[in-house]
Amino acid sequence: MSGRQVLTVPNLVSVLRLGCVPVFCVLLLGMGNRAGAAILLGVLGATDWVDGYIARRFDQESELGKILDPTADRLMFLAAVVAMMVDGSLHAAFGVTMLAREAVVSLATVVLGAMGARRIDVTWTGKTATFGLMFALPLLLLGDSSLAGGAAMSGVGWGLGIPSLALSYYAALEYIPRARRALADGRSDRAGASSCG
Repeated sequence: MSGRQVLTVPNLVSVLRLGCVPVFCVLLLGMGNRAGAAILLGVLGATDWVDGYIARRFDQESELGKILDPTADRLMFLAAVVAMMVDGSLHAAFGVTMLAREAVVSLATVVLGAMGARRIDVTWTGKTATFGLMFALPLLLLGDSSLAGGAAMSGVGWGLGIPSLALSYYAALEYIPRARRALADGRSDRAGASSCG
């Protein structure tokens, strides 16, 4: 399938995930339904794996999907962290540490793009870290809900969240040499295009 394909199942899943972000915020902040918000967040985290699997298995990878999928990941992640900090179900220091990493990576992406670097694909390490955090957050949220077994769920959430956060910082360091290559490649491509023109 052409990389220019837009109407694919994975892209539809990504759009639906984006549409569920405000629903999550309403459940948690508007209705105070921590259990419902946690379940929705867990489902959204799982669908991140689903759309990637469908894209690879059925040859539905697309250039739009390579942008849309990580964008959905990032917006879901940011909304979950900020909403849980406001709600009080996520420790502020843990949340700020996550947000700081996202801010640095996002700023670096914008700067590299402005400097003409080619787009950098998300690494396996980065995806794994995001996947771990997206399951740690609903567990922490469930642990702070009225459901039975909250202490156990919180324990599992922290056990998954702390190493996943460390892995996310390691993934950010992995991007440094990749960013240098992307910038060099982007400049080389522009120089080649200029010489051909």
